[in-house]
Amino acid sequence: MKAAALYSTAGSLLLTTLAAAPAGGAPGTPDAHGTAELHGTAVAVARARAAGIDFGPCSAAEVPQAPAGVRCGTVSVPLDYAHPGGKQIRLTVSRIPATHKDPHNSKRKVPRQGALVYNPGGPGASGMYFPLIGTIREWKRIAAAYDLVGYAPRGVGRSAPLSCEDPKRFVKAPTTSPAHPSEAYKQQRIAQAKAYARGCAQRAGAALRFYNSLDNARDLDVLRAALGEDRLTFMGASYGTYLGALYGAMFPSHVRRMVLDSAVNPDPQKIWYRSNLDQSAAFEERWADFRDWIARHDDVYRLGATPAKVQHSYDTARERLARKAAGGKVGPGQLQNAFLTAGYYDDFWASRAAALSAYLHGDPGPLVRLAAPSPETAAEAENGRAVYTAVECNDAPWPTDWSVWDRDNTRLARVAPFETWDNAWMNLPCAYWPAPRQKPLDVRTGPGELPPVMVLAAERDAAAPYQGALEMTRRLAGSVLVTERDAGTHGIAGGPNKCVNGHLEAYLLEGRLPARHASCAPRPEPVASGGTADKGDRREALKGRGRAR
Repeated sequence: MKAAALYSTAGSLLLTTLAAAPAGGAPGTPDAHGTAELHGTAVAVARARAAGIDFGPCSAAEVPQAPAGVRCGTVSVPLDYAHPGGKQIRLTVSRIPATHKDPHNSKRKVPRQGALVYNPGGPGASGMYFPLIGTIREWKRIAAAYDLVGYAPRGVGRSAPLSCEDPKRFVKAPTTSPAHPSEAYKQQRIAQAKAYARGCAQRAGAALRFYNSLDNARDLDVLRAALGEDRLTFMGASYGTYLGALYGAMFPSHVRRMVLDSAVNPDPQKIWYRSNLDQSAAFEERWADFRDWIARHDDVYRLGATPAKVQHSYDTARERLARKAAGGKVGPGQLQNAFLTAGYYDDFWASRAAALSAYLHGDPGPLVRLAAPSPETAAEAENGRAVYTAVECNDAPWPTDWSVWDRDNTRLARVAPFETWDNAWMNLPCAYWPAPRQKPLDVRTGPGELPPVMVLAAERDAAAPYQGALEMTRRLAGSVLVTERDAGTHGIAGGPNKCVNGHLEAYLLEGRLPARHASCAPRPEPVASGGTADKGDRREALKGRGRAR
């Protein structure tokens, strides 16, 4: 996102964009990937560069209780890039300017390197809180050199918000979550998936098809121009890595530096049906890690001294909750959701284990506080689910025959029961999706086409299995992989691992990558605690990670 020379005319912008982007694109256009969309992107980029972003105080709806240094604004993008003069939507953007303060030398003024734009993934997560991360010690050197920029992608938050059902229905509780569902239960979930897909179509209308990853990448280029950056410095996490890879393939000459943290597999054959099957298998391994940790701390949690006994304790809780919901709100489904987050972040291990222990020993309060859905966040949660569904369903073909889903997930659930069926139900609306499907872009760059990219990955990440990081690195020529060994937290940039952070800072601040793929020892294991407060890592909250990727 940085550089000096500004484009002087819309014509030069158009030529640059056409030269930077490969042939290919969206459905319904003459070429495979849309000459009309390329032209529309160039038009939108020229407008955005001329208009800029008028930053001012953030509203409570944009960033609640935002510190004075955080400023918010909007950037206009076309709903349909094939018709850039048609309907426009406004994306909300947040920013904190570079501090110029060296945290290790108060007398040194750090020169500004431009804007660092962050996408937290999901799809469906908002990055509006991201600029606040500069207050955390591990991020202060980066915050000294870069304006920290977050944004809400199309459909998210106040950025042309998408909704598929009444939020009050979305948070209904308690719910069930059978690891091996009956035929009657499957038919019930099929009916719900069809109704949900219809709701998305009814509420969004003809706009539904434009919530997709290719348009998200085009939006990112418009945001780059609106910020006054000739080349983009970008950090994407989880799904945001796929967005970054698309952007790099579509606009390689517009990239300055790029960090892809917890990379998903960009292979078109994986987008997104097979990717979700891989994810469910990986969550089983991560659940095994969690059970092993609980068993080693049986003196604290009293849930069993072996992983098998811990599993028995968990199954006992599910059975009890199926008979009588805790607090009238927490059933097996809510228990599953709470423990799924522990599969993402091991910072949550202690609170989940303590809450389960308290429940099984007669005190349901901690589990209710941890797992009961919150009416206050219902609208945000429903919005995130709607965008997640729309983007993944629009991005690629999905099986439309239920027998395929039933076969694949039944087989997988025999060896990976923890998350398989819940993941299937989450994505099943895509089998009945009413909008046109796209053909995923085959993300590949040759030597010298794209500046070197840093890929970060935890070896036991369940939400973005490690094979995805290997595939991402193979497809982006010149990219370098930094691995946190024997670790599984989803998202490792700017966390507690000094080795990872050293590589990250060397790249973002100096443009320096390891000579070859690098390996870092794992972060320390969570500390076992009897406390049930949810002490999730504040870094993750500020980065705003999404549910599924």
